[in-house]
Amino acid sequence: MATDAGRPQAARTHPDPWNAVTSGRTVLAAVLMIFGGAMAFFEGLAAVASDDLFVVTRHYLFEFSLTGWGWVHLILGIALVAAGCAVLFSGALWARYFGIMVAGLGAFANFLWLPYYPLWALVLIAVNILVVWALCTGAHHEVDLT
Repeated sequence: MATDAGRPQAARTHPDPWNAVTSGRTVLAAVLMIFGGAMAFFEGLAAVASDDLFVVTRHYLFEFSLTGWGWVHLILGIALVAAGCAVLFSGALWARYFGIMVAGLGAFANFLWLPYYPLWALVLIAVNILVVWALCTGAHHEVDLT
């Protein structure tokens, strides 16, 4: 049996996140970001197009214009879809950081969106928190093929 004595093979216990193959958690986070971003986009589109679609709770601590919230959700939806595509297709470290930042902003915006659409806001908060968790822990489970 022949061996390559000229090149010692060292086991890499900590793969370089810049060159790592995307793990299942990272792919899950990317798909959830694309899904959550599309839902936030359509939610914002509905808020901008028709102000009478949503029921507004009176005397809520965070009272904002529904049209303004629509634009916030439109922009966050586009950013989430872009971050999800960047994570899914490149898997780069900057894309993960951008995804964590945008998903955190999405969770915060949906928390403030609770009086307008409570059940859907709770679902999107949970999705965004799952995305942050998956992006933060996914890099530890990736293997380096180089």
